[in-house]
Amino acid sequence: MSQNVLANRHDFLLLFEVTNGNPNGDPDAGNMPRIDPNSNHGLVSDVCLKRKVRNFVETFPPKRHENDDSNGFNILIKQGAVIETEQKEAIRSAKDQHKDDKDKQAEAAMKWLCREFFDVRTFGGVLSTGDDVMKGSAWGQVRGPVQFTFGQSYHPITPLEITITRCAVTKEADKAKERTMGSKHIVPYALYSAKGYVSPAFAERTGFTQADLDLLFEALLQMFEHDRSAARGEMVVRGLYDFEHIGTQHENNAEQNKREARLGCAHAHKLFEGIKVDLSDDAKAKGFPESFVDYQVVCEWTNENMPKGIRLHKRHEV
Repeated sequence: MSQNVLANRHDFLLLFEVTNGNPNGDPDAGNMPRIDPNSNHGLVSDVCLKRKVRNFVETFPPKRHENDDSNGFNILIKQGAVIETEQKEAIRSAKDQHKDDKDKQAEAAMKWLCREFFDVRTFGGVLSTGDDVMKGSAWGQVRGPVQFTFGQSYHPITPLEITITRCAVTKEADKAKERTMGSKHIVPYALYSAKGYVSPAFAERTGFTQADLDLLFEALLQMFEHDRSAARGEMVVRGLYDFEHIGTQHENNAEQNKREARLGCAHAHKLFEGIKVDLSDDAKAKGFPESFVDYQVVCEWTNENMPKGIRLHKRHEV
């Protein structure tokens, strides 16, 4: 895996489906699947997707390079973690390097946290907490190179509330009852898409490398395989289209190519518009999708019509 800081911009489109599950419950709505009230399209928050990436990396972390200055793969935002506690080691290390300069101490602490924690290096975070050098410091606002949009279903969804029963009771006072009642919410079927953006300019600030990007794509492809539960038994990644910006110039003009690859060679929304998703004729007649078979996903980009300076990687199974 390359330990070089990422030099090329990437824009990617993620397609995923849910069958008889709840992809992202809304705690303000009794854990019902999130939904846009204007269009009835289903939603999955960016935070939910980041959580699944974090869970995968925490469960399957790559081996750290032997170099002490190499990036680590710990996760800062996880169940039971206390951010200020994790910050203390970073601040101790920073104070050993810079005895009296608080600004340099805060910068060194930020860099230490980016180096040790994959999620800080990837998604950024608010680290200006506590009562020490990070409090109120500009170095405490870390903007990550990778950002997701909300996932949104291609068509309106119809969430169902399923009543369930349990033959055991929770409280001693209910011991005389034969069973207790409960409910769960599911989406019968929906295909969602989410967009992602990777900025090399911000990668330089956090030390995000090509190896980190490879790990991110591995996590996106595998995140549902190791997140199964009764509510998410059938969630599948159906597509991961990665548009890499490589520059438009001849290889002899390396400096200009490097600049263009960093800046980008085409607008992301134009690239995403080349991936067409529509219902099949049978599904249109039926009025709603019941499975992925009811969808037609067409990538209109070819070597002939692809914008100059762009390379498309189809990272999903085709």
